[in-house]
Amino acid sequence: MNWNRKATLILALIAGAFAFGGIAIPLTNHPKFCASCHTITPSYDSWVTSSHKEVTCVACHVRPGLEGWIHDKAWNGTKDSMIQLFGTPTDSHNLQAKVGSDVCLGCHRNILRVSEIATRDLPPPVKDVGLVMSHRAHMEAFGVRGQGEGCTTCHSAVVHEQPIKGYPIVIPRGHVAADSQPWYPDHPEGSVLRTRALSDCFRCHDGKQEYKGKPISRKCETCHLPDKIGAALLFN
Repeated sequence: MNWNRKATLILALIAGAFAFGGIAIPLTNHPKFCASCHTITPSYDSWVTSSHKEVTCVACHVRPGLEGWIHDKAWNGTKDSMIQLFGTPTDSHNLQAKVGSDVCLGCHRNILRVSEIATRDLPPPVKDVGLVMSHRAHMEAFGVRGQGEGCTTCHSAVVHEQPIKGYPIVIPRGHVAADSQPWYPDHPEGSVLRTRALSDCFRCHDGKQEYKGKPISRKCETCHLPDKIGAALLFN
């Protein structure tokens, strides 16, 4: 084969790869493609009714940049497809997916300032529950702990769960132990989703663990205005 034919073949392969990518990437980026895997169907069904229904799967589950695309989409997507076709898929109640805090903060960075502005200037959902906790301090503490914690440590259910007790949106499940109106998640005992749903603020705010040399308080007033604890948070 002479050089002209080799060059033509190489160019044809490159052009074919670009053409395939131009079709495959948009197709596989669509949430309905994700939903074609029956294991993911419950996650898709919850997403379409969530506060994030205008945000695609890949916007949260694939980190920005080439490395994120290669690892989170190409590699993980191929691996999951192979498991789906030839292996034993993970039960939908035991799925685990990591969403990096940098992805969340790409849209929600202002939340870091919640405790740094006047209460009267808080956005309505935050003001309604009297939330004055320092998200910035939590992110700093998570970094110091070095256990891979971040936004989804508290907000993991925001897209793939349903609101409870009349709340208009999914709130962090941090009030389970303090709430006098018990809530029991509709997930199998021992499943990842049930464990996550019952995760409580008190796993850190236990009065024993320390932050900057001081025990982390168990008092609800640490994060909420006192007059909102009974009314808005439905603790009694």
